[in-house]
Amino acid sequence: MPGGRLTHQDRQKIAEGLAEGLTYTEIAGRLDRPISTVTREVARNGGPGGYRADQAQRATQGRTRRRKPTPAPPAVTDSHGRDPGAVHELEERFTAMMVGTGLPRMTARVLTCLYVTDGGSLTAAELVQRLQVSPASISKAVGELEQQELIRRERDPRRRRDRYVIDADAWLRGWMASARQNTMLADIARQGAQVLGATTPAGIRMQDIGHFFEHVGQAMIQAAEEWRQAYAAKLTANG
Repeated sequence: MPGGRLTHQDRQKIAEGLAEGLTYTEIAGRLDRPISTVTREVARNGGPGGYRADQAQRATQGRTRRRKPTPAPPAVTDSHGRDPGAVHELEERFTAMMVGTGLPRMTARVLTCLYVTDGGSLTAAELVQRLQVSPASISKAVGELEQQELIRRERDPRRRRDRYVIDADAWLRGWMASARQNTMLADIARQGAQVLGATTPAGIRMQDIGHFFEHVGQAMIQAAEEWRQAYAAKLTANG
């Protein structure tokens, strides 16, 4: 099956294809395999001119016998008893979700990194070290997050450098920024209706767009205010 190990019969078909002068693409199509599988198989077993199915099969069996299973490392947890593997999986899923909302992948990775950090803040250098990317990539990502008000910047007086902070109000600020954008879109659409003529097809379309974004913007602001009140009540109850 595609992606599985090559069988002796697969290798015979590869040898036959090479003898017929077929390309790697054509051979891969015959086997229903990725082209990379065929190219690696031929390259490690004598090349196009020296490939022999029986020899390739024996060589593969010999390599398999020489491989010794590596024991799985013992599970290691952090100071809070968390499984690093589970944390990494969470980071990947959270990042994928943020990418799905429209964030560039690097921006989503930075946001995820801040969210899963207990302190809720990191410097640019710490982000570079954690994500193993260039400072320029971090700079661009935090710039986008600041623009959307999903993070804020604080000056660390002890180390004389900026820290990027994620807090409980981050999503509220981002939500309100989006609500303001919807309000601006509604205003532009209403102006567009006037320019195009309120009774023309294009003007009517613009009016509908304006009404939609106005409604959505107001609903977002109302929802944010309800959440703010509920969150404040929760803090008071727990405090």
